[in-house]
Amino acid sequence: METKQVLEIGAKHLKSTSGHVFDVLDVTKPITPEAAVNLSKVISKLSPLVGNMIEFNSVEFLNDQEEFHGHGEWLRQDPGFPDTIFQGVTPTPGFEIKAWFPLATEITARFKDSQNHFPNDETYVAMLAWLPEHLIYGKPRIIDVCIVSGLSVAKARDNHYHNPPDYLVLEPEDTTSRTGNLQQTNTNGYKFQGTPEEFREAQRFVQSWGPGGSDYKPTPEYQDKLRELIRSFRYRLDTNFAKMDRIVHDEIEEFKARVYRTQMHGMTVQEWNKLLSKGSDAAIRRALEERLDITEEDADELLQ
Repeated sequence: METKQVLEIGAKHLKSTSGHVFDVLDVTKPITPEAAVNLSKVISKLSPLVGNMIEFNSVEFLNDQEEFHGHGEWLRQDPGFPDTIFQGVTPTPGFEIKAWFPLATEITARFKDSQNHFPNDETYVAMLAWLPEHLIYGKPRIIDVCIVSGLSVAKARDNHYHNPPDYLVLEPEDTTSRTGNLQQTNTNGYKFQGTPEEFREAQRFVQSWGPGGSDYKPTPEYQDKLRELIRSFRYRLDTNFAKMDRIVHDEIEEFKARVYRTQMHGMTVQEWNKLLSKGSDAAIRRALEERLDITEEDADELLQ
């Protein structure tokens, strides 16, 4: 079995989890509309916990698939990149698993690994969107899955952000001589902070690189030019760099649109997102009463 085959089989099985309910925790139904409104405001706090559970379960799920038996084993790396790797094949294939709670404001997961970290395109990114079965209560349910090449994500990120001299994407320094836990593979983004006059000077600097000088390259030669820019002009580290929601990767953008179009309890996920993040308590209460059948009678019955 070869690396690409392992990834294709793994991707097929991970995609099949769309619609799957994880029996790992269960948020009980709120008994009053007021309790439902309050729950709708805090349910997203479960996302880190559920994300870790999805990672654990994904490894177990992949190891249960007969195609992999006798060829190797899926292992979770914590800490480490990617989240799960398949030992038994070289180059080592793996999946970086990103759980997304689409009632949050955006996909907050980041992808900062360098293009140079994927010489054989051996790592895929698996994005799993989840919501409770009944929107704000119940067990976690996978509502959609997107799996894309990690190299394609890194290239899309770099091409989207890199715009010298205004914005620079910088590769990590060469740390191959260090032990594994000290090696750096993450890129960073830097935003120009100089005056208009300094910016014009920086533009002339970039123009001196010749045709294609603004095109991103992860090569040491090109990175040396970017570091000379940073030494010569003022830049700040961009703390929002590489959020998955801002990379502008075609397949991820389609995945987002598909998730937001998904119908739940008579409304799309996007409509629920807008209501729960920007709507008044009265509007949220009204929708939860009507769509999730949460009424005062539920509390009355419980007390009887």
